[in-house]
Amino acid sequence: EVQVVESGGGLVQTGGSLRLSCAASGFTLDDYAIGWFRQAPGKRREGVSAINSRVNYKIYADSVQGRFTISSDFAKNTVYLQMNSLKPEDTAVYYCAAKWDGMESLEDYEYEHWGQGTQVTVSS
Repeated sequence: EVQVVESGGGLVQTGGSLRLSCAASGFTLDDYAIGWFRQAPGKRREGVSAINSRVNYKIYADSVQGRFTISSDFAKNTVYLQMNSLKPEDTAVYYCAAKWDGMESLEDYEYEHWGQGTQVTVSS
C-alpha cells in the first residue's frame, strides 16, 4: 500500500526554521514525485514545492523560493522540506503527497496519495 506520513511541524518564531519529513512506504522515491502543499484557515490549498527524485529536479512556489529547500534521502525513503526564515504567513497545515508518474508538479489534483498533515505555526 502506498503511504506518505508527515512529521516535524511545530511552533516557531518569525525568522526561525523547521524541517518537515515525508516518510514514504509502499513505493520508492525513484518512481513517484513528492509534493509539499499547505492550507491555511479559510484559504485554498497551495503547492509549496515538489521533487522528481529520479533526476533531482525541484520546483518551488514563488512565495517560498530562496527560503525553503526540498531534498530526498533514498536510504530512508524520505523527502524533507527545510524551511528557513519563516514568516507568519507560512502558518498552515502542511501536507506531502505522492504522484505516481514521477513528474514534479505544484497542482494538487495531480497527486493520488496524501498524508494526514502536520501543523506549522509561525508566531510574530
